[in-house]
Amino acid sequence: MISDDRILEEAIRLVNDGVSVTLPVKGQSMLPFIIGGKESVILTKPLHAQVGDIVLAWVEGCRYVVHRIIRIDGEHVTLMGDGNIVGVEHCTTDDVKALVTHVVDAKGRTHDIYNRWRQKAMKAWWYLRPIRRYILAIYRRL
Repeated sequence: MISDDRILEEAIRLVNDGVSVTLPVKGQSMLPFIIGGKESVILTKPLHAQVGDIVLAWVEGCRYVVHRIIRIDGEHVTLMGDGNIVGVEHCTTDDVKALVTHVVDAKGRTHDIYNRWRQKAMKAWWYLRPIRRYILAIYRRL
């Protein structure tokens, strides 16, 4: 059986060659914007990652995550999953391996992750950090 890391490394190789890659996502760390186990993300080569971008990154020198960039200080990048309440990860700009450009829903429809509605929703979600726990609990029960 091929490991997840091996699959991700091959996807990163393809992205570096200029190929867009669609990968299913697991976990709930990007709720409500990306639903693990039901949706996939489309990855492209990251030219100039910036705050607010959702990226595939090698974090803490031990694992890959698909999370949003919340801070860039020189070469140091801080990431946080939209579904996380307080946890952050750290990496360098070289560890940002791919940019998420679209989400593919369970019905196969492709959605731009950076459209105007999602950008406004993402900003509102950021400011709701103090009460995310309660909103996510309700969301998960629905």
